[in-house]
Amino acid sequence: MAFDLDMIKKVYDRYGTRVAAARKATGKHLTLTEKILYAHLSEGNAKHAFGRGVDYVDFAPDRVAMQDATAQMALLQFMQAGRPQVAVPSTVHCDHLIQAKVGATEDLNTAKDVNKEVYDFLASVSDKYGLGFWKPGAGIIHQVVLENYAFPGGMMIGTDSHTPNAGGLGMIAIGVGGADACDVMAGLPWELKFPKLIGVKLTGKLSGWTSAKDVILKVAGILTVKGGTGAIVEYFGEGAESLSATGKGTICNMGAEIGATTSVFGYDEKAAIYLKGTKRADIAELANAIKEHLTGDPEVYANPEQYFDQVIEINLTELEPHVNGPFTPDLAWPISKFATAVKENNWPAELEVGLIGSCTNSSYEDITRSASIAKQAIDKHLKTKAEFTITPGSEQVRYTVDRDGYLATFEEMGGVVLANACGPCIGQWARHTDDPSRKNSIITSFNRNFAKRNDGNPNTHAFVASPEIVTAFAIAGDLTFNPLVDTLTNELGEQVKLDEPMGIEMPVKGFAVEDAGYQAPAEDGSHVEVKVDPKSSRLQLLDPFPAWEGTDISGLKLLIKAKGKCTTDHISMAGPWLKFRGHLDNISNNMLIGAINYFNNTADSVKNELTGGYGPVPATQRDYKAHRIGSIVVGDENYGEGSSREHAAMEPRHLGVRAILVKSFARIHETNLKKQGMLAITFANSNDYDKIQEDDNINITGLREFAPGKHLTVVLHHKDGSSESFPVNHTYNAQQIEWFKAGGALNIIRRQMA
Repeated sequence: MAFDLDMIKKVYDRYGTRVAAARKATGKHLTLTEKILYAHLSEGNAKHAFGRGVDYVDFAPDRVAMQDATAQMALLQFMQAGRPQVAVPSTVHCDHLIQAKVGATEDLNTAKDVNKEVYDFLASVSDKYGLGFWKPGAGIIHQVVLENYAFPGGMMIGTDSHTPNAGGLGMIAIGVGGADACDVMAGLPWELKFPKLIGVKLTGKLSGWTSAKDVILKVAGILTVKGGTGAIVEYFGEGAESLSATGKGTICNMGAEIGATTSVFGYDEKAAIYLKGTKRADIAELANAIKEHLTGDPEVYANPEQYFDQVIEINLTELEPHVNGPFTPDLAWPISKFATAVKENNWPAELEVGLIGSCTNSSYEDITRSASIAKQAIDKHLKTKAEFTITPGSEQVRYTVDRDGYLATFEEMGGVVLANACGPCIGQWARHTDDPSRKNSIITSFNRNFAKRNDGNPNTHAFVASPEIVTAFAIAGDLTFNPLVDTLTNELGEQVKLDEPMGIEMPVKGFAVEDAGYQAPAEDGSHVEVKVDPKSSRLQLLDPFPAWEGTDISGLKLLIKAKGKCTTDHISMAGPWLKFRGHLDNISNNMLIGAINYFNNTADSVKNELTGGYGPVPATQRDYKAHRIGSIVVGDENYGEGSSREHAAMEPRHLGVRAILVKSFARIHETNLKKQGMLAITFANSNDYDKIQEDDNINITGLREFAPGKHLTVVLHHKDGSSESFPVNHTYNAQQIEWFKAGGALNIIRRQMA
């Protein structure tokens, strides 16, 4: 039986009417993306067409999902909204706070002990406000959502950038910050700029070593980390229909790495098979009844150039396995060229660790394909040269692959099975290394490979590939090995070659699990008390941010001029800092400590204009705040790419940063800044970035006339007494300007609920 079946029936009952209204309003055939978006307008039936990349639109998502690291701040904000219960089905998933160190059982038990205060808080808030709670060990949010909540044609938001994973089942699923989740849980519309559309036509069929992961690795190489910004990617074609639902989920999951708002596949037989296999045949029956609305119109796919803003075509039959990296997920290498790239770039060829699993690649199909390679290593007397870890995506997957003998195969090969959690993918990894200063290489089946992301070590060269390629590399221990053509020397001195991987899309005996880890909320949560210890170092009740004072902003100090890539990992690191995700003041001590200062090419070292000396970024900003001096952060292109973590927006706001000025923003981070009442602005001329000097005093003018589409002006007062100014852009609409004036969107929600 599916969760929230009545809600899904209501969504499907209105689908035909909503799609018909959208066709009439737009006067054209519709893509799948447009059908889902127009079917979820907050206003109901479409009355007019919306401009892609132009119009802000209010939507009514069907559900909200939050992982434990982001749920803390989201629910702390929701507690201020004044509602007795969440307005839409919502869930919390405990997956981020479990550190990978020894193995599944011991690591999980340690996490339950160390994080008890946070888990108790999340469970009690869920009880009180009617949220489903998935206990630690239940699995990674995106895999659990795919198995239990995702449904074709639905719309959800989630407080994690890889929420788009649910697009594998035909759902528009978008990563957001906690403030956006708070809006939807409070029953308010959710705002999004109507996206542009990128169509990816898949022809042919995968075979051999090539997997669904290679599709998105190829797309990332084409579009780069910012090529999908402001767009939804819609996959279609005969090749799309040949992919498993979980394979499609992998592709959609990693669409976050190209900056896309989300990615989606249409409903087809593979989706129906997965729904039935995960005990949701009732949803498949409902979807079959309206299946013409759960895919794009035939006319769209016949002439995609007329309906998409950009079209990419990939022949799956010709697609090679890919390896992407290091240090960025869009540096794409076909396997036939990877060994040469390793040698020419002098990357460490010796592989120290191979890691498979995570929310991106932990399906039954992924595990069985990898296990088929592991079994060959055993049978062909190959000794695994690198460390090897396996992270199951959910307890249901773990239990099933254990029942079917695959975990035993990995362990016999020398692998270590980790807890059903994010672990090394997000830096929750106590890596065993004898020399952290040594340049080294690892390869994962995860989604991100930014410097320091997995193990905190800037010398680690992290590469991304499919689970089966990762497994083969772990056996070889050598990144110049090509499993498609090369041989290995076994323990008997023989030359042996690995055969192509063989996988099983769905378990022959069906999925099984003893305890999936779900905890339903209390029938009546009104009597549940949520306690937060005022002395806690992990949890802190929130105070409202101050409203704008009604004037231009003057006398700002430059906190940091960030050089090059500045992701949310640079702005608010994960790893050991995850324990402070519910305590805004404590976690603010990691603010921008990973960003590189343009003026000294060093991380976490900026000039304090009050003392003249150099020190850590958070300490410098706290000094400015103590003296009631505002500051500004300046950044480069695609500032804030990566994880959805709104802490990267809340920390500067909490410590008194007044504005973020960059060449361009990643979508989620820009929205998070706006939600928190921060001024997020971009250079009208990116070369003006070069004008900003370390000792400048900076003013921002034009705020009294702050209006959509109207420039603001930045005035630089240099140390030598000279001044210069330049225009800056913004993307605020009228409602977002009210967020800024009120000091944050939550302040407005609080007033409305009162």
